[in-house]
This record gives sequence, C-alpha cells and structure tokens, in this order.
Amino acid sequence: MTARHAGIVDAVHASLSLGRAAVLPNPAPLTFVVAATTAPAVNRAKDRPADQPVALWTHHPDTTDLVLRALELTEHAAESARRLLTDERVTVLAPLRHDHTPPAWLAPATHNGWTLLFGARWSPLRPVLDEYPVLYVSSANRTGRPPAPTAVQARAMFPDDVPVLDPAALPGTTPDTPGAPPRAATTTLRLHPDGHMELHRSGAQDAMHPDPSVYLRHLRAADHGGPKAT
Repeated sequence: MTARHAGIVDAVHASLSLGRAAVLPNPAPLTFVVAATTAPAVNRAKDRPADQPVALWTHHPDTTDLVLRALELTEHAAESARRLLTDERVTVLAPLRHDHTPPAWLAPATHNGWTLLFGARWSPLRPVLDEYPVLYVSSANRTGRPPAPTAVQARAMFPDDVPVLDPAALPGTTPDTPGAPPRAATTTLRLHPDGHMELHRSGAQDAMHPDPSVYLRHLRAADHGGPKAT
C-alpha cells in the first residue's frame, strides 16, 4: 500500500470514528455508498433532511444475527434474508416483529414497521468496516444526482470533508474490465414473513436479467426466497 493509499484509509477511519460520513466502494456491479455510524451524518453528506430513513449496513455477522432476531420472518425466510444480503448483495426491506423490542440502532432504518437492510460484505473492505459493527448507509449521491460509480465521480460530488475511499487503496481489488455492465445502486427486495419476495426498487442485480419476474424466478430457483416446500 502506498503512502497516498494509507492516507485515505486513515482519513476514512478518522471520519467514521468521529461520527462523520465517508464514501466507500463496493464490488461490481454496485456503485459507491456513503456510510457513517449515525444516520444524520449520512443524510447531511447527501444534502437531504437529517431525519430521512437510511439503510442499516449488515456487513458484520453479529449485527446481522441481532437484526434477524427482530424480523417477522419464518426460520426459512430469515435464512433467505441472510443469503440475499450476503450472497446476492441486494438491499432487503423486511418486517419487524410486533412481539420483540428491536435494537434501538435499528430505528433510523425503520419506517412503518419495515426495516431497510444493505448487506454487501466485500472481503477487501472488511478491515475498514469491521471496527464499526453498526453503520448506516445510502447510495453515494447528492440529492437529485445518480450514485457515483467511480472514486473520481464521487470526489467531484461530495464536499472535501467527506473522504472517498478509492478501491485501488484496498488489497485484492481489480479495475473494472472493459465492456463490463454499468454500475448501479443495489436492487431492493421486499421480503414478506413467509419468504415471498417482491421487487421494491430495480437496481444492479435485476438489471442483468430480461425483466424483474425472471430475476425473482432466478432467486427462487436458488432457494433465496418463497415459502419452504413441505
């Protein structure tokens, strides 16, 4: 790692440790995200109301376990949620249990009884994230602009006090190949208590399929959703 790369990693750690936002990369075909240990910091970086709901980044296994216990999902559906978050790297909108008090830190990601979860756990980024088991996250864009697919575009979009982590600073990353699909924000799936899935918002993952119904069938064929067969 070069001194310049070490410097930006240190800047990201400093920003997150102080409760401020940082812009972080994701694996293809996902765009960058803006993250912080508080939801208002994410929203301020995006230039939108501080109390706007954000997603919880379930990048840490312990955090994921606590969240899954708070969801109104069958055992099979909860396991589907885990795989959708970690393997498919989609965003999941899931219902909260009525008979269980969720962790207080879930509140910023919850609206009308549904909580929004982002799950990409990318190996090169783990050394940066694992120190912060509770992180809030949103697409790396300022209000009204598309999410940033590259570090250069993110730097041009965000103010200087929001550090942007170039994936080149992380061991084990490679540049996008020519002709690769364009990067986009994650697909968001609504997951019902029995595991039934609906496409809530189109994104990078379903864009690689002819239409949303094909994508949902692909997920069900991989046992990523739907009631468990008996």
